[in-house]
Amino acid sequence: MINGIKPNIKSSTLNEVDKTKLGITYNEGVDRLLEAIQDSYTNWGNYNKDKKLDLTIKTGRKFTKIINGNSVWGFVSRVDGTHKGLPVSVGDILKAAGWSAPAKHSRGSIFDKEFHKSFSWTGPNYL
Repeated sequence: MINGIKPNIKSSTLNEVDKTKLGITYNEGVDRLLEAIQDSYTNWGNYNKDKKLDLTIKTGRKFTKIINGNSVWGFVSRVDGTHKGLPVSVGDILKAAGWSAPAKHSRGSIFDKEFHKSFSWTGPNYL
């Protein structure tokens, strides 16, 4: 609760398969995203084939933060709702506006078949 106001968060569908387009759960989608980020880094240039990124996740109330070393790679929405006045769905990928907040617009979804086109190893693509 914030200032005595309970947030209006719809029931989360993090583990329901029917919500997704690919038939995978939220956790499987995040794992798939982390693997795709590492693949993007591995395929970038010829000299870093064996180097691994230091990717970690931190789960919050509305978003999962993806951290690469000591910087934020981006965010993934955990719930359906609105963010900064715009609708977001479960699995939406958002660029980082700072260390603790995502940017306004969604860049793609972890449940799309061609989600790898919406980001690179450096972060979600610009609009």
